[in-house]
Amino acid sequence: MPYPVQFRVVGPDPAQVRAYADEVKAIMRQNPNMRGVNDNWNEAVKVLRLEVDQDKARALGVTSQSIAQAARVFNSGSTIGQFREGDKLIDIVLRQPFEERDTLTALANGYVPTASGRSIPLGQIAKASFAWEPGVLWREGRDYAATVQGDIVDGLQGATVTAQLDPLFKPIREKMLPGYRIEVAGAVEESSKGQGSIAAGAPLMLFIMFTLLMLQLHSFSRSVLVFLTGPMGIAGVAAALLLLNRPFGFVALLGVIALMGMIMRNSVILIDQIEHDRERGVATWDAIVEAAVRRFRPIILTAAAAVLAMIPLSRSVFWGPMAVAIMGGLIVATALTLLALPAMYAAWFRVKPAREERLAASR
Repeated sequence: MPYPVQFRVVGPDPAQVRAYADEVKAIMRQNPNMRGVNDNWNEAVKVLRLEVDQDKARALGVTSQSIAQAARVFNSGSTIGQFREGDKLIDIVLRQPFEERDTLTALANGYVPTASGRSIPLGQIAKASFAWEPGVLWREGRDYAATVQGDIVDGLQGATVTAQLDPLFKPIREKMLPGYRIEVAGAVEESSKGQGSIAAGAPLMLFIMFTLLMLQLHSFSRSVLVFLTGPMGIAGVAAALLLLNRPFGFVALLGVIALMGMIMRNSVILIDQIEHDRERGVATWDAIVEAAVRRFRPIILTAAAAVLAMIPLSRSVFWGPMAVAIMGGLIVATALTLLALPAMYAAWFRVKPAREERLAASR
């Protein structure tokens, strides 16, 4: 499972990337919400390096290929054939005996063929030494990239801790050389990609929703009125997320989309009841009032059932923001639907009380 908090340090020089990554790692370790901070370059490993004197090698007729082949035969060995045992093929590897390759001086005494056919000691043209280098080197967009990552304490989300840490890297970003940068990675980066995909499909989604409302209500004006009630729950979503300290990420955005459907469903039920009462001959003003009173209990009970069903899910670290968004938004939106939608209907269609309509008709 990937780490919930990740930051990627990108640049052209691996040594400089490592230095910046260590500074980022130090800041992340100071945060009390972080656990087990590390990076994906792993620990440095010891390697054997040959520093070849190219001028002397060319003078003696020794190529870099022959030096590499001699060093490989000396240390790791070179495959010279295969042995078949039953249905298996076993490589035949040519390599120096262990007592002849256990020290650096022994490597220097190894022989390398020259262009003239003779062999010379490797120590005449190359110097062997041990050095340290990263165990793994990762790249991002043709640059070196070190990802600093870590776990978090229970009860928090990666997006919350990421938002706490990102401003702390401002001093590092300000002193970075050109071509180097610190990026947010991991689940937060994937969440932003998911939000972008939702935004790309939002126009089609809204068109289909409005088409379905038109098929249900058979009126452009009433469909627009129902459509405008969709954002009524945003205030409740924001209040619930702030109160319970949950991030507004990809999962919470899914909750908002589902919430809009729930709100518009309640609005359709209320407006449909108004239209049915009007068809039975009830005055429009009385139909609005009676529909709000008659549908009060079904709408409240339906919303309460949805809110109570989200309580167990609200404790989940991953799905919690979605549940909290739906709960807070549905509570506020239900109240606004029952109170504001009848007033919006009356204002939209310029409905007057029955007494005023009779007085206007008598005049």
